[in-house]
Amino acid sequence: MPDTSVEPIDVFNHNRAAWDRQAAQQCEWSLPVSAEEVAAARNGDWQVRLTPGALPADWLDSVRGLRILCLASGGGQQAPILAAAGAKVTVFDASELQLRQDSMVARRDGLELNVIQGDMRDLSALADASFDLVFHPISNLYVPDIRPVWRECFRVLRSGGTLLSSFYNPVVFVGDRDPSYAEQGLIRPCFSVPYSDLEHLDAQALAGKRQRGEALVFGHGLDAQIGGQLEAGFVLTGFYEDRQPRPRFLIDRYLPTFLATRARKPQ
Repeated sequence: MPDTSVEPIDVFNHNRAAWDRQAAQQCEWSLPVSAEEVAAARNGDWQVRLTPGALPADWLDSVRGLRILCLASGGGQQAPILAAAGAKVTVFDASELQLRQDSMVARRDGLELNVIQGDMRDLSALADASFDLVFHPISNLYVPDIRPVWRECFRVLRSGGTLLSSFYNPVVFVGDRDPSYAEQGLIRPCFSVPYSDLEHLDAQALAGKRQRGEALVFGHGLDAQIGGQLEAGFVLTGFYEDRQPRPRFLIDRYLPTFLATRARKPQ
């Protein structure tokens, strides 16, 4: 019989708290844009990123007047720039402290931003067909099932609307994380995809990660990342790969480990 004494892990609230902690420590994704960057965006000089590199030129040009949802995209970075460039922006994120960064920039620079805290898998606070564009940079590794994310994106987009999303190449989740292998220049396959911290880490490693307050992650296969978008009803209209500029894992040195898609909701 299963051990019913083990308390189930509330992944959403654990990861919400983990991101609050990262925001408090001003991690890379919690450093808000400057007033100078906002001013430049108001003058038409701006860019936002799905991956470390620049977006393809034809993926997002003028956003003036567009209704944009920045999904799981708090931190005071993309949303303020898009708002300054003339879009009507809602930023939706699990972390209250990440969203505070967006609110701070909006107050500082006189921007209109709608800020909502919640789970990316449940956008019930948002009406059907209420956005022209969903901007969803790498974040769905923090939920165990991403198909609800794609279904909700499809629902809140108008007909003809666009989803821009990015995620990790699932190969990054396969290797043994013992640093001694990397030191030897070895990649030792150890985990399968789809990957889950809850299922693949041993009890000691999982307990340590929770005690340190680190976010729990899930490595979704391309059947869920790309196939899930198609199942939700999207038509794929663009794809690119990007490299990690500061390799974290040995595999980052050998192939692009960021993937990005552009998808359209049919008319």
